[in-house]
Amino acid sequence: MSDSAGGGESGGVLGGGQDAETDTEPPQQVPLTEENALDLGRTSEEEGETSAKRPRLNEEEQGLEQIAKPTEMDDTTPAQPAQRTGEQTQSEEEGEGEVPIHTGREEKCHQNGDGAHDASLDKEETKKEEEHNGDSPADSPGEGQHLSLDFTQSPQMLTGSWTEFASVPENYLKGCKWAPDGSCILTNSADNVLRVYNLPPEIYSYNWDLLPEMSPVLRMAEGDTIYDYCWYPKMNSLDPDTCFLASSSRDNPVHVWDAFYGEVRASFRPYNHLDELTAAHSLCFSPDGTQLYCGFDKTVRVFYTDRPGRDCEERPTIVKKQGQSGIISCFGFSPCQSVYACGSYSRCAGLYSCQDGTLLALLPTRHHGGLTHLLFSPNGNYLYTGGRKDPEILCWDLREPGKVVFSLKRNVATNQRIYFDLDQSGRYLLSGDTEGVVSVWDTQTALPDGQEELLQPQLRFKAHWDCTNGISIHPFMPLLATSSGQRQFPWPGDSEGDSASDGEGGEAAMSLQETRQDNTLSLWWAGLLGPAAGEEQEHSSAEVES
Repeated sequence: MSDSAGGGESGGVLGGGQDAETDTEPPQQVPLTEENALDLGRTSEEEGETSAKRPRLNEEEQGLEQIAKPTEMDDTTPAQPAQRTGEQTQSEEEGEGEVPIHTGREEKCHQNGDGAHDASLDKEETKKEEEHNGDSPADSPGEGQHLSLDFTQSPQMLTGSWTEFASVPENYLKGCKWAPDGSCILTNSADNVLRVYNLPPEIYSYNWDLLPEMSPVLRMAEGDTIYDYCWYPKMNSLDPDTCFLASSSRDNPVHVWDAFYGEVRASFRPYNHLDELTAAHSLCFSPDGTQLYCGFDKTVRVFYTDRPGRDCEERPTIVKKQGQSGIISCFGFSPCQSVYACGSYSRCAGLYSCQDGTLLALLPTRHHGGLTHLLFSPNGNYLYTGGRKDPEILCWDLREPGKVVFSLKRNVATNQRIYFDLDQSGRYLLSGDTEGVVSVWDTQTALPDGQEELLQPQLRFKAHWDCTNGISIHPFMPLLATSSGQRQFPWPGDSEGDSASDGEGGEAAMSLQETRQDNTLSLWWAGLLGPAAGEEQEHSSAEVES
């Protein structure tokens, strides 16, 4: 489906964005009902007739070192999100893609623990304090549906998608993002197509050996290289009006896509000082969904979601030669304060006021490459930043701007954006690297009052044979989504006219290059393994709970 910028703007009707009646509504969550509530944390005595099957592990995954001690789990019940049907793959439906976008709901502040900074307490005291303060994982947005992550062992691969990306040469992925309601996954790839995958329903019944390869239910084709993409933060599959996402591509306006029918619902057209259409390098909705922030060279443009077109607010990041230079490459919003952070290719990050874009603080230049991704901790006190061709993820204490609490080492030898993600409690940070290894850090093991230190990973496992560029943690289930691939450059011996390309030497080089390619979306289970995991797993779980 090629994009239609003109038709998207004229057809996209966005209304009800400032409805006062919705201003006090909490963020929508998937409702918990008797029909869709499945207790994934039950013991073997409670479901003796149901036996979960563990998927097979690769020898490479089993061989990587596991570092940390067992962590504590909670035993709660997730709800099964609404699934898309076959009708939703018909993007040619007329009129259905022109549903108004409703915004304006108030964003809750996630108080889910203090992340890296409660480590002076032991695990027992930490859990008691969190429960006393209402900061336990059960208080996260899942609200009783949350299942804790378990990184005492390597996650189990459930299924994935690989055939979808094999038809086009070098069609490597460029990241993956769970929908805010956890019902589906959004991917970006080198063929400039955004794909939406539904969460397989077999996951809820532990029938993991029956999981087929995942196939996309939607394909949304942009006209050129996709720079960035993001979900509408209030997206809920039970309300089609909220099911949309935004994307930005080279030489194109910002498109808002209907996530049920794959049509362009609206367009935002940024123009430069020469009145030429210019593409946004980064995108991010405000937490309440009423605004769309777009990053440009030394400028941030803010569009209102209910007013598509070219009208926007311009916020320069440099005023009187003072401020943050470079292309604004990534955004992040504080969950508790009216503050947002901008990362730029000038290797620094800045904190700004959401009201008028005033620069509040400019963090020191510590990264070796331009910033490509940043995240706030759930309590809003810490900011994590990572860059391209940069071996570190830095944790900044925003209560003392400029102070680095600790650093996390990862192998990033490419300009490609390598995502990282935090769980809802802010305790675990996960990131892939260019070698295909995913590292898991327990931020609570950092010393709260000590000097800056290098935090060692709790767990490392081989997720892909190629660069693991994307990782996303499910909002309330112990599920991980990872994406892999990178641009492959010819080996020196593969050039034409070179004697090394002839004979056995050239074939060996080419076969080595082919084995490194792994363009895959993978789904992983990172929770307790269920009844069929064996008595040893049950005893260890009982010890942790006690």
